[in-house]
Amino acid sequence: MKLLITNGRVINPATNTDEILDVYVEDGIVKKVGAELNETADKTIDANGCFVMPGLIDLHVHFRDPGQTYKEDITTGQRAAAKGGFTTVCCMPNTTPVVDSVEIVKYIIDQNNKEKYINVLPVGAVTKGMIGKEITDVKALKEAGICAISEDGKSVMDEAVYEKAMAKAKELGVPVLAHCEEINLVQGGVMNADSNATKLGLKGIANEVEDIIAQRDINLAEKLGATLHLCHCSTKDSVEMLRVAKAKGVKATGEVCPHHFTLTTDDIPGDDANFKMNPPLRTREDVDALIKGLSQDIMDVISTDHAPHSAEEKSKGFNNSPFGIVGLETSVGLTYTYLVKEGFLTPMQMAAKMSYNPANVLGINKGNIAEGCVADITIINPDEEYTVDVNKFESKGHNTPYNGYKLFGKVKYTITDGNVVYSDNEGLKAI
Repeated sequence: MKLLITNGRVINPATNTDEILDVYVEDGIVKKVGAELNETADKTIDANGCFVMPGLIDLHVHFRDPGQTYKEDITTGQRAAAKGGFTTVCCMPNTTPVVDSVEIVKYIIDQNNKEKYINVLPVGAVTKGMIGKEITDVKALKEAGICAISEDGKSVMDEAVYEKAMAKAKELGVPVLAHCEEINLVQGGVMNADSNATKLGLKGIANEVEDIIAQRDINLAEKLGATLHLCHCSTKDSVEMLRVAKAKGVKATGEVCPHHFTLTTDDIPGDDANFKMNPPLRTREDVDALIKGLSQDIMDVISTDHAPHSAEEKSKGFNNSPFGIVGLETSVGLTYTYLVKEGFLTPMQMAAKMSYNPANVLGINKGNIAEGCVADITIINPDEEYTVDVNKFESKGHNTPYNGYKLFGKVKYTITDGNVVYSDNEGLKAI
């Protein structure tokens, strides 16, 4: 297929390009990027007034497949991602069974290829069964197709086991995606430890729960020379730790989720589990530090931690509902509205944090729409306002506090391997 995108504001961090250009795609590859191209195409998209960015990449999603497909499956997860502007996502291993075997890795890849909209990259577990005792066969998992290892949903508490896994990951060139949580300090906490928790009669989760493990993992990465990525950072000290680590040359990066830079613990209206996520919503001071960290490029990546649950599961209040929020279909709007429109990030930084930097964390040849690159492209109208409506989500999960929010930054097209998989006018179409 031949595709011509005209008159768009091409924002490509890999080449530091930010100008009005045309993009010509043939057989899934970007063939030309330039002004007023005259190529003959099967389809032409007029991107006037829109950002044309490299396809968005989410390092952190939960597709619940295998084993929990009533919450999400790989097809519905892909559809949600495509509608949200994502062309590549990394699905976490805390499925049932856990992604700790070649068979499960192959299952996820096969499901992705069955009805394909985007690229789903499996993340392998750090330990067998995610029990924290014995490391997985990282080499075999890598050969089967994992993009990273993680124990997301928990931390490996045995430091010797984690060090062994991190050393193996370093040897094989596999990044480690770290969920930082000192489980012995959680003690039944369900939201941030502050006066709001006291008011609601709920147990709190202190910043130290995250910070202690974040520092431990940075120390191990420094010792071993491993590639470490801190998932869903939520505290002011996580920003400072990454700043110091980078200054020392540690191969450490960090991500922030939209819920952690748009909401604080003060926004929780009561016992509504749509506001229950792990790590929890923090204080205004933490949120300001996270935004500053993103602005100063200390924090490298914006990821969603898309974690769908059923309505019934989320109806049980803070104490009895699972942690988690869906995010694939709101991430672009929240990022543009709260960070770019407010002047905290430039459009170039948005493209870097949502595409180019995630590709670099994984070490994959994506996040670039220069000539010769795979044509993964996201087209966004920054000026178009829309209202979040969970009833229009492609995800099975509707667990979000953003229903009814008015946001700017509408995804108009998602293009995977040169194929238009989502159009705002025509909906979704598998490759």
